[in-house]
Amino acid sequence: MPEARSLKSEARRLAPARITVTRSLRVQNALISVSDKQGLAELAGTLIRAGVTIYSTGGTRQHLEGQGIEVTDIAAYTGFPEMMDGRLKTLHPKIFGGVLCRRDRADDMRAVGQHGIVPFELVVVNLYPFAETIARPDVTLAEAIEQIDIGGPSLVRAAAKNHAYVAVATSPAQYPQIAAAIEAEGVVPAELRRRLAAEAFAHTAAYDQAIAAYFARETLGEEFPPALAIPLRRHASLRYGENPHQAAAVYELASHRGASVVTARVLGGKELSYNNLLDLDSALAMVSSVAAPCAVVIKHTNPCGAATARELAVAMRRAMDGDPVSAFGSVIGVNRTVDVATAEVLTEPERFVEAILAPAYDPAAVEILTTRPKWKASVRLLEVGPLAHASEPPAAQSFPLHYRSIAGGMLVQQADMGADDESAWQIVTSARPAESQWPDLRFAWAMVRHVKSNAIVLCREESLVGVGAGQMSRVDSVQIAIRKAGDRAKGSVLASDAFFPFADSIHEAAAAGVAAIIQPGGSRRDDEVIAACNQHGLPMIFTGRRHFKH
Repeated sequence: MPEARSLKSEARRLAPARITVTRSLRVQNALISVSDKQGLAELAGTLIRAGVTIYSTGGTRQHLEGQGIEVTDIAAYTGFPEMMDGRLKTLHPKIFGGVLCRRDRADDMRAVGQHGIVPFELVVVNLYPFAETIARPDVTLAEAIEQIDIGGPSLVRAAAKNHAYVAVATSPAQYPQIAAAIEAEGVVPAELRRRLAAEAFAHTAAYDQAIAAYFARETLGEEFPPALAIPLRRHASLRYGENPHQAAAVYELASHRGASVVTARVLGGKELSYNNLLDLDSALAMVSSVAAPCAVVIKHTNPCGAATARELAVAMRRAMDGDPVSAFGSVIGVNRTVDVATAEVLTEPERFVEAILAPAYDPAAVEILTTRPKWKASVRLLEVGPLAHASEPPAAQSFPLHYRSIAGGMLVQQADMGADDESAWQIVTSARPAESQWPDLRFAWAMVRHVKSNAIVLCREESLVGVGAGQMSRVDSVQIAIRKAGDRAKGSVLASDAFFPFADSIHEAAAAGVAAIIQPGGSRRDDEVIAACNQHGLPMIFTGRRHFKH
């Protein structure tokens, strides 16, 4: 029993004290090993001025020394050279001991002294650019493997685990706050260390998930891996969600490439709301699906107007005229630079616009939009940069995943992007579309996929003239679209996002003067629908591809 009591006493002596992150140790030693050198020289300069000794690896050390910053080489410190083309450099007890040592553990600190370990109070690490590498269309498996960081994630996790004593930076965006704290007091405050640790664990989790998803897709042939962690970074907190009593934020998907309303440059106006972002995202999807100059008018994520024309200003006017009543308080999207002529259309009397999305703006157009109309101080102008027009058939593209939360889980699917393959389209009626109707048919089919199901659009002269969205029966959507179009329904073409279950919609369309129909087909009553078209002399195309948008 004396031996047992002795063991218990030793265990109590070696047990860590209650972990707290309230203490702030002065930053004396920093370990820096980064792939992204952005902002690094500025941070390192602050550290040197604060009397901090910097330890660094080969590439980072060379970069900092090139900036005139004194650095201690890690290989010289550990006595162990980098090897295997840089695969092995930081995985050493003198490195990880300095990151993991607990200042309130006598045994930890004895080990530090016995083995000449330098305790680090700051670790600055960002990881090999794996996601950027695999985003290249020509990347090989061997190239991807070389961008799997080993030492970096281990250092990040070690520093985050020991955040009671160590601050960890994983992004250049964190440098200014860390530098300001060290410059002011020589320490990184406990609250900031805790937050940096949380961001660090999220960073390594997202990094590992990107690797897991890549290997599932490339080596296992699985589009959807067995486990899924979505790599998101909070971009901004929003005033509220869909309604004022709902809190909300917008997150950036780290793997996204290309235009996005999340990362768009905001040129002016009030703070973007949750609903603004949803509408703007719908506008971006719509204008990206058309190669010709295009303008869309969005209300509640559905288009109430859309048009194409040789000149953007003409398209804009036609889009606004699609449903002038609904266009009040709308969100606008265009796929060309907003010029003066387009700005003049948008600022005509009685118009009110919440937000405008475009690849770019002429300075004179910005001046008009932000100084002339009554809403000049509040309109949001978003510049998203070049658009990648989805003009290729789906088989020619690799589409991103879309995520949608449901109670207790998440639905994940490929995005419905890219133009359908017209070689698969079939004219199934006795009457054939006139050559002059094809531009309207193509435009209607490009637009209907962006309308909530059950979706019906009427188009004329490559403009939306009537939209029926989100109804419980398809014939109701047909009736709404016809009512919205009024006299413009005569001579228009009709597009339906899914098949007609009955012939009633055909009779309604024919009575309104619709001149041609395009739809996926696939109903058990296709024969009845075709017969109804033949009865009225209406040409109809089956595309063979449905475009539900729930």
